[in-house]
Amino acid sequence: MAIFLWLLYLFNVGKIITMETKLLEGQKAIELGAELIKAGEVVVFPTETVYGLGADAFNVDAVKKIYLAKGRPSDNPLIVHIYSKDQIKDLVSYISDDAKLLIDTFMPGPITIIMPKAPSIPKEVTGGLDTVGIRMPSHKVANAFLRACNCPIAAPSANVSTHISPTNAEDVYEDMQGRVPLIIQGGPSDVGIESTIVDMTQSIPTILRPGGITQEMIANVLGACESFKGKVTIAKAPGMKYKHYAPSCTMVIANSFESMIQEYDRVRNEGMNPIIIARDDVIKKLTGQRYIDVGLDADETMRNIFASMHEGQRIADYIICQDFGQDGKNASVMNRVNKAAGGVRV
Repeated sequence: MAIFLWLLYLFNVGKIITMETKLLEGQKAIELGAELIKAGEVVVFPTETVYGLGADAFNVDAVKKIYLAKGRPSDNPLIVHIYSKDQIKDLVSYISDDAKLLIDTFMPGPITIIMPKAPSIPKEVTGGLDTVGIRMPSHKVANAFLRACNCPIAAPSANVSTHISPTNAEDVYEDMQGRVPLIIQGGPSDVGIESTIVDMTQSIPTILRPGGITQEMIANVLGACESFKGKVTIAKAPGMKYKHYAPSCTMVIANSFESMIQEYDRVRNEGMNPIIIARDDVIKKLTGQRYIDVGLDADETMRNIFASMHEGQRIADYIICQDFGQDGKNASVMNRVNKAAGGVRV
């Protein structure tokens, strides 16, 4: 099925890229977006994590348009977005006490909770799995859009598959122009990376994708939480199995400040146009190297990391990124950075 959809995407790409894409904001954008969703179309909408590419989760033909627009493998599951906790009971077959506790503590917010799916959820949404990820965004525009649609919305990030996730409407337009009918503007995303995904079907709650809500925060609520380790054979969540978040140019991670400068000088001497992505404390030590500043701390870095990658691929042909560490939210940032760099370190 994955191969079929990919071939269908390639066959239809000429048709997709000739679609008119509107970039709108405000109530009129929300109303038009809801009309398009009810007509079986896809719509880009803002959230506090990244911008999403949504379709009616119960409309199989509409869900397929997500995969076609992104060029996304069909065994990569989608997250179902809701505007009210009351919707959850119609989307899952069972809610454990611990899942209820997470819902009450962190929803709305940047968390996706995986639970056993209800029979009504199409297999095209879950990648053929018997589980589904549920998320309730805290973004005001997202909530208004979801309410106007009045149906659960299946949505991945609003970018071509493997490209950098977008945290503003302009980056969506750059990547998805001609592939979607509407992009609803809602300003820059406050969190800046995709939601934390927690699998609540395991004996111990397990983080499948780290995000703004950390393992420590969840463990403080539930008493126990672990992160997924091992080889991925079947992806129960987005971001596990396939290449993700990659800029169009080469990107590497610097093991140290010294290796960062050495690599910068090396590629510049080879005639390339490098740029450094780093925090304020590292930037203060630079001596004329080009850079993009991602802020002072983990929250600012998380908010700015994808936007900095977008900027980097526009103005340079080689990105060298600081290693931000593995504590708390820094680990969530580095999850994205490592995937973007393909694990290459210097």
